[in-house]
Amino acid sequence: METVSPVRTGKVWKFGDNIDTEVLCPLEAFFLPEGEQATYLFRAVRPDWTSLVGPGDVVVAGRNFGQGSGRPAARSFKILGLTCVIAESLNGLYFRNSINYGFWSLECPGVHDAFEEGDMAQVDFAHFTVTNPRTGTKLQIKSVPPELVSTVQAGGLYAQLEMQGYLAPIKAEA
Repeated sequence: METVSPVRTGKVWKFGDNIDTEVLCPLEAFFLPEGEQATYLFRAVRPDWTSLVGPGDVVVAGRNFGQGSGRPAARSFKILGLTCVIAESLNGLYFRNSINYGFWSLECPGVHDAFEEGDMAQVDFAHFTVTNPRTGTKLQIKSVPPELVSTVQAGGLYAQLEMQGYLAPIKAEA
């Protein structure tokens, strides 16, 4: 099980409403190796984003983040080392894929207006809050069921099923 500090702080990268999976994982990247797929995140709307973002950073977005198909966008965020995505609302399929990959994607009403790009976001995973230290604004993130919290904490669904003995360990590619 992954051990992560319950409070993490990261630089905010801000995006708007209706970011779809074609923007997150375009078809041209879909069949590439996982690490290469990650370099295509937001390429259609911000071509240089993956060269600027750093481990621990946070994506703040508007409504309906991740609409579209079940592409592995959350895995790409995890590969880049982001802390999480926090949006006004998430597409349900994207949310569940995020849990399955062991990456936090969370809903938080008011989050888009509470941050400017470049602000720091302090995310408390124990209490499901997000704070903007610059303004002092603290928001309540929508709660996540304990069963899904344990899946993320395990590193994703496959990792959780391996730990529980339901799957044989998956061998990493050389």
